Amino acid sequence: MINGYIDLRSDTVTQPTPEMREAMYRAEVGDDVFSDDPTVNRLEELAAAKLGKAAAVFVASGTMGNLVSLLTHCGRGEEVIVGSEAHIFRYEAGGSSALGGIPQFQIPNNPDGTLPLDRVEAAIRGSDQHEPRTKLIALEDTHNRCGGAVLPIDYLRQVRELANRHGLKVHLDGARVFNAAVALGVEVNAIAQYADSVTFCLSKGLSAPVGSVICGEVDFIDRARRNRKLLGGGMRQAGVLAAAGIVALEKMIDRLADDHANARRLAEGLADTPGFIVDLERVQTNIVFFELDSSVKVTADVVTQRMLAQGVKLFSPGAYFRRFRAVTHAGVTREEIDHALLAFRKAVKN
Repeated sequence: MINGYIDLRSDTVTQPTPEMREAMYRAEVGDDVFSDDPTVNRLEELAAAKLGKAAAVFVASGTMGNLVSLLTHCGRGEEVIVGSEAHIFRYEAGGSSALGGIPQFQIPNNPDGTLPLDRVEAAIRGSDQHEPRTKLIALEDTHNRCGGAVLPIDYLRQVRELANRHGLKVHLDGARVFNAAVALGVEVNAIAQYADSVTFCLSKGLSAPVGSVICGEVDFIDRARRNRKLLGGGMRQAGVLAAAGIVALEKMIDRLADDHANARRLAEGLADTPGFIVDLERVQTNIVFFELDSSVKVTADVVTQRMLAQGVKLFSPGAYFRRFRAVTHAGVTREEIDHALLAFRKAVKN
């Protein structure tokens, strides 16, 4: 419970643990732009090691991490292939196009978050002087709008092989990549090995208050650091934030399995509740999409308001939509999931 509510809006609402707060208080700091902050340096070294990359750079957010990565991979007029449901396309304000002049070629995502490989290959351009030159393939793992879907390891390998055949780079928006690793039962480097660059968020399921990390090869990260500065992301005594990130990487990864179990419990409970439709096969990690069936006459906004009155926060999908997203995280217990299910049963009464 967070601030008196069971908050299922997102795992971004997580709050730092007591150990994180203590680490932030005691953090040794310096000027990160001068590479003088020992706590930031330690976080970056730890992140790179976990993902099996040579280097890393700490950034303010996942959106900044993706934008810096795309600016580093692509020059103006060079194209990125991205899914039509990707966070990069849907929720990052068109930053790569607006600030980098990078066209985005959108391919419809499969329901499992993958991009059809034949369509990816057909989308690769550059031999014709009238067309932008394809430079990058961007993937997302886990995939937010596809229900927290985990990309199969074999699929990642196939994308890597395709990119190699065409001289392309691969970027992985791994905001929740540790959720993917836990769901697959592998170390995160087993996923990251197929991408040239990976971003991941510290401030979602890992519960740190702020920040994301970009991981890649040394030359790439050196150039990414310059692009971070270009975007105003050069932080000074950032060790107070990085300290929480270190605790997140050392203490908060394995417990993501609890969030997955709670999401499964929520999904199964909703599936057993008249008025809701849930595809249980799509629930793989900590995200549950569900919708109102035709028997429910009240609007989604009314359901959201009724849930709030019972102490449960949801994003309202708007007056014309009947689909919801709920996200489990460290701030929600098994018992609170059961309370939320009781609230859902009351909220759909006509």
